[in-house]
Amino acid sequence: MTERIEDREYSERRREMVEQIRRYGLKDTRVLDAFQRVERHRFFNDADRGYAYDDCAFPIGCGQTISQPFTVAYMTAMLVERCPSGKVLEIGTGSGYQAAILDYLGYRVFTVERVPELYRRASKIFDTLGLDIHQHLGDGTLGWSGHAPYDGILVTAGAPEAPHSLLEQLADKGVMVIPVGDSAGQKMTVIIREGSSFDRETFHAFAFVPLIGQEGWRGE
Repeated sequence: MTERIEDREYSERRREMVEQIRRYGLKDTRVLDAFQRVERHRFFNDADRGYAYDDCAFPIGCGQTISQPFTVAYMTAMLVERCPSGKVLEIGTGSGYQAAILDYLGYRVFTVERVPELYRRASKIFDTLGLDIHQHLGDGTLGWSGHAPYDGILVTAGAPEAPHSLLEQLADKGVMVIPVGDSAGQKMTVIIREGSSFDRETFHAFAFVPLIGQEGWRGE
């Protein structure tokens, strides 16, 4: 009985979260449906689940965060608009929530995480939820060349510039969504590959954790 009550409460809070995203101006019905269907609280530790549907980012340990719901929705919508289906590489698995959203939308999802603890935690969640998401532990700035090329690449951390390795792993007409800037903030950037060239367009400003790696920011 308690579990059913909690499920109803989470469902109502999830509906409120989706309405908040809609009020911010995001209208893509596929994306909004995914955010209503994917249970965000499943990607939080039990003690923190009460914060799962708050309109803010939340720390998940190891110096990382699960992004504000609108930020995840915004990036997802930018990808969906330009790349509605296909094989997608996510850089920065984190909690696993973004990968689950992409999976629900019907993409074939590959995701890379550099932090072993987060990699293992997300793997357990994917297994529990029965999600067919392909994971790799390693330097996300180098991508995952073994499964390239990708129709879409979504980078969930702020980069000083788009990593060359990721650009090379984009399919022709492929789309990358990546926040680019410095530690003070980044501009959401969409890059579309046209043969050997890359067209770029910048959008709103955000603040992400840094993309650490050989072709990103240097770690400690």
